[in-house]
Amino acid sequence: MDADEFPALKDALDKLKLNDAALSYEVEASEALGRGFRVGFLGMLHLEIVSERIKREFGIQMIVSTPSVSYVVKFRSGEEVTVYAAANIPDEAEILEIAEPWVRLEIIAPADFLGRILKLLETTRGRYVDTRYLSAMRMLVIYRMPLKEIIVDFYDRLKSATSGYASMGYEFEGYNAGDLERLDILIAGRRERAFSAVVHKNELYEEGQRITTKLKELLPSQAFAVPIQAAVGGRIIARETLSAMRKDVTGYLYGGDRTRKMKLWKKQKKGKKRLAEQGMGKVEIPPDVFLKMLKR
Repeated sequence: MDADEFPALKDALDKLKLNDAALSYEVEASEALGRGFRVGFLGMLHLEIVSERIKREFGIQMIVSTPSVSYVVKFRSGEEVTVYAAANIPDEAEILEIAEPWVRLEIIAPADFLGRILKLLETTRGRYVDTRYLSAMRMLVIYRMPLKEIIVDFYDRLKSATSGYASMGYEFEGYNAGDLERLDILIAGRRERAFSAVVHKNELYEEGQRITTKLKELLPSQAFAVPIQAAVGGRIIARETLSAMRKDVTGYLYGGDRTRKMKLWKKQKKGKKRLAEQGMGKVEIPPDVFLKMLKR
């Protein structure tokens, strides 16, 4: 979003808020994306509807970044700071520990869906607390889990698993330190701060591979091959390569000497390499890619 569109976006959110009590937002400045808004949604469907309405009704093309929670970072010096974006978390060498918000999650659903709900909860880093039967037909499942596990698509997955019959609520319990690290994404050698994430050490490689593979599928082809890398500290833990968009520079040659074609191909290859070396290898990321990256 251009800086001059900021007032227009605020006006759009103000108008949508009048008819949507579930929509919440506040102004936020991001080093990666500039000035914008931190917006709260009920789930992915709610996010998609609001984004599409802003695009169609107000003509504003937004960049939707990865949902985030606040983290408490404790430095080796003993100092503690609260960080609201994964990209702003310092390098590993400076940090003693990272604490993330945990919540008490309560799910009410028909008893027939207990198996499906527990199967869904097992895919998270949550901890089982209790199951209580409210009646012969309804139950309450209680879990403790990191807030990050809920904010992206958990509600949508819960509704899908229970055919829409489940409801949920959660209450903040506090910050718990965990084995967390900052995962960075590099595209054409440049760190894309909007894709940085805080990930549990046990999930780093899987998440790094998932993000790089998906970006390879979503990003448009470039004039040169583009490396897409996931990194932790100085270590590359996953990599995909976006193939170059190849132009047929020999299309006007029918038959003839193959040596001439080889020279043209070699010249094309050198040109692509020169583009990358001159810094023209920066990849422009279409706004819709950010939204598509949220979907698993």
